[in-house]
Amino acid sequence: MDLPRIGMILADLYVERTAMEITFWGCRGSIPTPSRLNVKYGGNTSCVEVRLSDGSLIVLDAGTGIRNLGKHLMQNPNGADIYLILTHPHWDHLMGFPFFAPAYSSRYKIHVRGGPIAKETVQKYLDHQMQPPYFPARFRSMKAQFDFTHGIPMVKQIGAAEVIPIALSHPNGGYGYKIVEGQKSFVFLTDNEIDYDHEGSLARYEYTNICRDADLLVHDAQYTDKEYEQTESWGHSTYGSALRLALQANVRRFGLFHHDPDRDDQSLDRILQACQNEIAHQKKSIYCFAAQEGTRMRI
Repeated sequence: MDLPRIGMILADLYVERTAMEITFWGCRGSIPTPSRLNVKYGGNTSCVEVRLSDGSLIVLDAGTGIRNLGKHLMQNPNGADIYLILTHPHWDHLMGFPFFAPAYSSRYKIHVRGGPIAKETVQKYLDHQMQPPYFPARFRSMKAQFDFTHGIPMVKQIGAAEVIPIALSHPNGGYGYKIVEGQKSFVFLTDNEIDYDHEGSLARYEYTNICRDADLLVHDAQYTDKEYEQTESWGHSTYGSALRLALQANVRRFGLFHHDPDRDDQSLDRILQACQNEIAHQKKSIYCFAAQEGTRMRI
C-alpha cells in the first residue's frame, strides 16, 4: 500500500461521516502475495472496512489485510466497538486475525459474527488457529472484550444499518452480506461461484435479485474463462460471470475482488479494461473497478 494513500486514510480518521464508507485493506485471494508486481492492487488477503454514517464500524473478513486496518484503528485513543463479520473459515479469510492489534487492547469490544451459525463455531475458528503449535500467543492473551453472543439472523441491525447474510456458492459453504443503510446498499460476495451449484448455494437469479440496483457490488472475480476450465468447482467465479451478474442486476458500481495470487498488476489492468469495454459495448453506465488495497469510496 503506498504511503500517500495511508496518509489520506489516517487524516480522515475523525471526519464526521454523512455516507457509508468502504475501505479495502486486502483484496487478494487464496494466499498473500507480497511482490513488486502487485504494488498497485496489493497482496493482502480479504479484509474490508465499512463505516456507517453514525460511525459504527463493520469489518468484513480477517485476512492479512486486517493487520494494517488494526494499526490504523489504534490511532484512535478512545477505542471503539468493532463488528467483525466473517464470510467463512478458509485460511485466507482468517489468517490475519492473530495480528489484529485492537484484539490485544482493552479499549476495544469486538463483536464477532459469522452468518446464521452457532456462536461456538465462530469462536472455535479463531481460537483454533492460535493453539500450539500454530501460533506463539493464545487467544486468551487477547485483552479486548469479545462478544460471540450469536450469529447474524436473516436480518441484523448494526447501528443505522441492516446486515443481511447471503448464502455463498462455495465449498464448505459461507455467507456474503448485504449492508443497507437508508437508501444505500453494499453487497459483498467474495468466494462465490455463481455458475456452479455448491451445497446450500442460491440460484443465479436469486443472486441477481439480491444485488438489484445496489449502489456497490464487490464480487469474487478470480479466474479467466481459460483458467476456469481447470478450476471449475473450486468456489470462485470468472470475471466475465461476475460482470454479467453486475449488468443483469443493474448495479451502480462493480468491484472485482479476490484477485488470483498469480495475477500481477498488468494482468489485472487488462481484465479491468475488458470489463469496461463490455460495459461500454452494452451502453451501460456502471462504474467498474478492480479493488485496490488502501482505497476508500463513499456511497
